[in-house]
Amino acid sequence: MIQRVYERAQTAKYLDRLIVATDDERISQAAKDFGAEVQMTSPRHNSGTERTAEVAKKIRAPIIINIQGDEPLLEGKMIDDLIESLQDDTIPMATLITRVKDLGLLHDINIVKVIRDKEGFALYFSRSPLPFKAPDYFLQHIGIYGYQKEFLLKFSKLPPSRLERIENLEQLRALEYGYKIRVIETQSLTLSVDTPQDIIKVENLLKKGKDG
Repeated sequence: MIQRVYERAQTAKYLDRLIVATDDERISQAAKDFGAEVQMTSPRHNSGTERTAEVAKKIRAPIIINIQGDEPLLEGKMIDDLIESLQDDTIPMATLITRVKDLGLLHDINIVKVIRDKEGFALYFSRSPLPFKAPDYFLQHIGIYGYQKEFLLKFSKLPPSRLERIENLEQLRALEYGYKIRVIETQSLTLSVDTPQDIIKVENLLKKGKDG
């Protein structure tokens, strides 16, 4: 799956460098075997953001994209959309969302929901239904983040916040400390692999030719 995510990320037009960051030697070796650049990181990190920040310190780049390894249906355009939004350096952080009309998924705690304001910034993320009793659709968060590098380094040093710990969603730390997160809506098909059943769902989608 990591190889697939890596190869899909390579289709982005605006990425200058793509690195697999891990503290696991098995992942490191597997990534090297398919030709990826790998950087080993501390095993003490509590989140992907902290791991990304460790690598970002060594890179001369104004924008950093944190691509999760559990997004096998990733498309390069999704990454490009984040990079484009962060050309406005007053936006510290951006992430992706998609519209879901299957309201049966609204109560799935593995699907993170988000609500946004009229300007396109996140108001809140939750594993609970948002909004409660949505009549037509809800917005699902896709766990790919873009940061201004200086903000990422600052953000990674902030103490975990109360809501972050309750929801187990690290992006809530940014909101609780008063930072805005731009949410970019994508039409791309996506399915994060959070459970073994999700792998079967992804494989079935690929077999049906719904993804390249």
